[in-house]
Amino acid sequence: MTLDYTPAPLDRDAVFYVAGHRGLVGSAIWRKLESEGFGRLVGASSSQLDLRDRGAVAAFLSEHRPRYVVLAAAKVGGILANSTYPHEFLSDNLQIQLNVMDAALEQRVERLLFLGSSCIYPKHARQPIREDALLTGHLEPTNDAYAIAKIAGILQVQATRRQHQLPWISAMPTNLYGPGDNFSPTGSHVLPALIRRYDEAKRAGAPQVTNWGTGRPRREFLHVDDMADACLHLLENYDGPEQVNVGTGRDATIAEIAGLVSDVVGFDGETSWDTSKPDGTPQKLLDVTKLATAGWTARIGLRDGLESTVEWYRRHVQTVREVG
Repeated sequence: MTLDYTPAPLDRDAVFYVAGHRGLVGSAIWRKLESEGFGRLVGASSSQLDLRDRGAVAAFLSEHRPRYVVLAAAKVGGILANSTYPHEFLSDNLQIQLNVMDAALEQRVERLLFLGSSCIYPKHARQPIREDALLTGHLEPTNDAYAIAKIAGILQVQATRRQHQLPWISAMPTNLYGPGDNFSPTGSHVLPALIRRYDEAKRAGAPQVTNWGTGRPRREFLHVDDMADACLHLLENYDGPEQVNVGTGRDATIAEIAGLVSDVVGFDGETSWDTSKPDGTPQKLLDVTKLATAGWTARIGLRDGLESTVEWYRRHVQTVREVG
């Protein structure tokens, strides 16, 4: 049987479950959906619903019976967290994905968007990375457990499409940043870690900031509000088994990013690099041709996005999320 589905505007009055609605991506998607007039949004914090609990997840979706689901919940972290806790990154994410998608299948959820990560691609993939690079080479060892879990999620979406004829899709964002990010000194990704480090150095009057690695790896960054906009656009305009890369199509070296963060926060000291620490993947730039063909491009420039994120961080510095 061939899947026959034509993407169309989503019903604003339908029940819409956002798994992970308090995280960086989930909270941005929630804000976007609210602004677009979705009036029956459903979410549950981790204290209200442990997505690793299969029975609880099944009961939750049976109670609410959503028509649409975005699976944005995940255990995430930077190089240190991924390297230190690979078992948790693999096990927790597999459980979350299996439980939510199996429960969504039981309820015949019409549209589900699974969010992965650009780390699913091989460490030495040809740049920019196309969607068909998946499973063509070895993964980056510092986050291979997390990447395997996300690859499994993509395959579960594809298997559900083939066997059950449901038009579920997957999107793979590049490095994300923005309001609601994890600013843990040990568990965060590179951009929030840099923001915190340089802001603390400025407030302390420190003469120097030391960053991990050489500063030479290249990274692409997308503001989370752009990501949320892309998610809704894909749900309403794209259908296909292959995951869709979501990014800007532009990258910079970590050293260049650090210099920009330093400038935005107003730090006027020196920056040094601890080359004993790992760099991670040399370059990770996504090919966003498929996304552009679907009619979407990023709007928020990196400097503008950094300025608004730094402003948000300073307003919430006493209560920012710190995980890991």
